[in-house]
Amino acid sequence: MRFFLLPISTRRTLLYCQKLQVLPTQKQTLVDRATIYAAKLWAGWEKKDKGWQKKVVVYGNHLLRRIPYEEWGLKSVPPLSTRRRTEEILGKDKNYLVFPETLIPSTKAMNVLRTLGTERESLHKSRLIWCFVGMPISAPFALVPIIPNLPFFYLVYRAWSHWRALAGGKHIRFLTGRNLLSLAPSTVLDSFYTPLLPSSSASKESIADPDRSEPSTANDTDAPEEEKILLSQDHGRQLVEALDIPELEVELERAIWQVDTAIQKQKEEKSKSQDTAKGERRNV
Repeated sequence: MRFFLLPISTRRTLLYCQKLQVLPTQKQTLVDRATIYAAKLWAGWEKKDKGWQKKVVVYGNHLLRRIPYEEWGLKSVPPLSTRRRTEEILGKDKNYLVFPETLIPSTKAMNVLRTLGTERESLHKSRLIWCFVGMPISAPFALVPIIPNLPFFYLVYRAWSHWRALAGGKHIRFLTGRNLLSLAPSTVLDSFYTPLLPSSSASKESIADPDRSEPSTANDTDAPEEEKILLSQDHGRQLVEALDIPELEVELERAIWQVDTAIQKQKEEKSKSQDTAKGERRNV
């Protein structure tokens, strides 16, 4: 497998795991088969011109786009099965960490991956519990004829999604804890990101140090600079072509949209707070 660290902004990085080998059907787990079946069913509904299936897909895709890109990144990492654990320990299944060294130094790359794999663990655990709590409450909607019990199925999907994210994080902890990942700085990523590099060295340092993404106070002279977006949607498509990973396009598109939206919201809130502070000073 290849684990990619792809900076989206000066403070946020997308994790994506590319599985180089596709397991034959007889070696796939029950979860793998269910996932493939659900994906094919969803793709079939997307091709419909009208009907309740088409409406479900339209609203469903809107909701899926709002699921945090960090969660999608963890879900791209396969669960750590007994077979996979054995093969990785014996060195039969090689794993590589691919990253742009111009933005993420080799000395910090493993720490970035470890942080991305563990920082949302408590959140996924709590959300998973709430999904299980909500399932019995939404189950009676199945008694309504014709209309499918969408709330129940949505909670089932979200529970599975949180479980997959937790499983992906567990796999990352296993690999980083046993030093089973080989660092693979990418010249392709370096050449792609170099023209996009921020001029400030502080901005570059914050990319390789996720802990610095915390909001700063006005009196903090060592506070990190304002977050800046690195990739546009056009950049995302170009990056997919450069890496030759078509399935990465939807992940990058979602991540770029979410990060850009969050940055714009932060700017608006900061502007409002500054206007409020000026108004208060005038009234003093």
